[in-house]
Amino acid sequence: MAEDKKPKQGQINIELDETVAQGTYSNLAIINHSVSEFVVDFINIMPGIPKSKVKARIILTPQHAKRFLKALAENVQRFENANGEIKDYEQPPIPLNFGPAGEA
Repeated sequence: MAEDKKPKQGQINIELDETVAQGTYSNLAIINHSVSEFVVDFINIMPGIPKSKVKARIILTPQHAKRFLKALAENVQRFENANGEIKDYEQPPIPLNFGPAGEA
């Protein structure tokens, strides 16, 4: 007998593309918002490389941003419970340049 592969009621069928499954490394996130959306840009800054590009941009409604915040906080707590506190080291501020800069 073949198993029914349709999702059960209330479940979401999610497909993970092979390329997306590889993931994208990010060590900087820049967050902006308006009254209707939160925009999160993920960037990978490497030492000695003067220019970095946004690797991914995620746009969320305010409600989804709040749910994401809660889910991330819960997962960080579970991680720390299992592995110990995540140390947050002070880093010097990163000068950001999002376009051409004029010189005086």
